[in-house]
Parts: sequence; C-alpha cells; structure tokens
Amino acid sequence: MNMHYADLGQIGLHYSDMGDKEAPCVVFANSLGTDFRLWDPILPFLPNGLRIVRYDKRGHGLSQCPAPPYSMGALVNDAERLLDHLNVKNCVFVGLSIGGMIAQGLAVKRLDLIRGMVLSNTAAKIGQPAMWDERIAAVKEGGINALADSIMERWFSNAFRAKAELHIWRNMLTRQEDDGYIGCSAAISGTDFFTPTSGLRLPVLGIAGTEDGSTPPDLVRETVNLVPGSKFHLIRGAGHLPCVEKPEEYAQVLTGFLREIGHI
Repeated sequence: MNMHYADLGQIGLHYSDMGDKEAPCVVFANSLGTDFRLWDPILPFLPNGLRIVRYDKRGHGLSQCPAPPYSMGALVNDAERLLDHLNVKNCVFVGLSIGGMIAQGLAVKRLDLIRGMVLSNTAAKIGQPAMWDERIAAVKEGGINALADSIMERWFSNAFRAKAELHIWRNMLTRQEDDGYIGCSAAISGTDFFTPTSGLRLPVLGIAGTEDGSTPPDLVRETVNLVPGSKFHLIRGAGHLPCVEKPEEYAQVLTGFLREIGHI
C-alpha cells in the first residue's frame, strides 16, 4: 500500500507517492465527491518510469475535513504545500473538475512547480453561485445521498450507468463527508479563473467527454483555448469521469502529451 499522510500545519492530507522520486512526476487531483482512487483505472495503462503523486483534497477521502466553507485559495495552497513537502518540481499536473481549477490556480501562483497541465472535464468557471447554493442546501438537508442519483447522471454515460460497477462510484460519492462536499462546492462557486488562466503560458492538454453533464465539451474547450498552443481531446461515449469510463484511451492521450512535451 502506498498511503501516506502529510501534516501541513493547517491541514492534514492523505496521499500516494509511487515510483522513483527522481523520475518525471505526474500529479493527479480528482473531482468533487471522489477520492484519489478515481485514478486507479488508468494506472495500468501508464508508462513505466514515472513518479505518480495522488492526493485527497481537504474534506475528501482520508484527508482532514475542516468546517466549511472552503476557498479555492485554500485548496490551491494545500496542493502547493503538499508538492513543496514532497519536493516536487516541474511536474505535469492533471486536474479533473475541481482538480482542474486547482491546477489553474496553482499554475498561476507557482509556475516553478508545473511544466505542463492537463485540464480534464473542468473550466475556468463552473456553474453559477445560485446553482451551488441549491446543491449546498440540499446536502445540508439530506446529505450527499439526496443528490447521488442526479450526480451519477451527470458523471456517467447511459451505457455506464447500466453496469453493476456504477455501485462502486456511487458508494465512493456517498461516503465522502457532507462538510467536505459543501466546503468544496463553495470553493467552486466563488471561482472565476478566466483572466488569470488567459495569462498562462505553458503546455496544456484539455480532455472532455461527449456525455459530460457537469462540464460539457464546449465549456472545457473554451477554457483550454485561453492558453495559446493548447491541445484538446474529446473522448466519445464518456461522461464527467472519462478516466473511469475509458481508462485506456485516457491514459493513451495523457501519455502522448507527456511524450510531446518531453516529460518522458
């Protein structure tokens, strides 16, 4: 088991650090309502010789869950402190959904940490505050379980939702702390990275799923296009979590990007 706990002062984060510490590093940040096992399906398809860091953001998985609300600045700061703690420099940062927002904020703040960025199923701004207020109110009233079915519809394609495997991901969602979901929802609600992200100059790959009900392809593409020279890949038949539905294709596209920018 490659499970570790970093006491970063304000927060304690659960993380996994696999591979040679001197190898090129890829850092993965997952979505709202998931823990770092989100990336398990793609690991067998990634090339050897990488250092792979994954972590549970605050309020998720086995990391500490402070009282909500959280700010995006706090989530970016958590990632920054973890990478400094692990002595990671020049990584490729792969962020999905809220993880992609953390990626953008971290690249703006600490470009020395990131040499390339994958913005997967994310945007510079996701949804409107009124929508997030509604979701927060629903979780306060009935727990994450109250939203679970509608979240599964946004996360996965019809074909995937017919599979028994859906139970794993629904379970992962409903076992997250309500406070963590509420806290991170507030962080997303308060974030608009259009201006800072448009100032970034680094290699960027955007990934979207045709069936994504949370961050549709056009929304992802709009954000990716803010950075000159960026690439975009559309995964057909996948929803908000294409690393789960189409892990082989996801890993292939990511590996191609790593090769293209000379990271492997």
